[in-house]
Amino acid sequence: MKVIALGTGTSQGIPIIGCQCKVCQSTDPRDHRLRSSVYVESSETKILIDIGPDFRQQFLANKLTTIDMILITHEHNDHIIGLDDIRAINFTQNKSIPIYAHKRVLTQIRERFAYIFNQKPYPGIPKVELHEISDSPFQFNDITITPINIEHGSIPIYGFRVDDFTYITDANRIPEAEYTKIKNSKVLIINALRREEHYSHFNLDEALIEVKKINPDSAYLTHLSHRMGLTSEWSQQLPKRVRPLNDKMEIEI
Repeated sequence: MKVIALGTGTSQGIPIIGCQCKVCQSTDPRDHRLRSSVYVESSETKILIDIGPDFRQQFLANKLTTIDMILITHEHNDHIIGLDDIRAINFTQNKSIPIYAHKRVLTQIRERFAYIFNQKPYPGIPKVELHEISDSPFQFNDITITPINIEHGSIPIYGFRVDDFTYITDANRIPEAEYTKIKNSKVLIINALRREEHYSHFNLDEALIEVKKINPDSAYLTHLSHRMGLTSEWSQQLPKRVRPLNDKMEIEI
């Protein structure tokens, strides 16, 4: 299995429009971050987790053309608003694409993309099939997917375990009962917004505590803001098995 980091930044990405800080002005490509999303490839299945506003750019940059299913962590714009651009995938694959998400998220997708679900849709709209998921693991082709209940401020959202890979973004708390789903993951990707505390995201120290508790073979930090600092500086302070996730990084599992 291979995981490709399509984007590793926050809702504004890096650089932020108009920001003159040293991170946003950095020429180091590791400091340039599109909105968070990953692409998971197995021998039979291509999975996209979240489809934000940079989706088109991310697929072109990574030379990707295929999606078998989409998993959505939650309904914030930086995780769903690129949905219209899957039209190109529909055209090349000549089929609709299933989307798997919480019932609340599916409701938001129907509202924000109402034109997709019109009884008499115009030609060329995205073709998707919405599937409600619960807390139970489910199978898709050769992949076992386990939704993980996590908290994003006051909003319950999903992380996902895909076989031996676990992806958690936008979390600030993992309920104790959910750790049994994550234990023994070979690779963990988890959010770390910045150094200071935040009301709805793990900061760096909190993310490292979670990594130690989950104890994966290796861990990567994502959903990083410009307030974390230059990657060349803060990444040197990480524990040995923890690395920053960077755009276009590929992880073999």
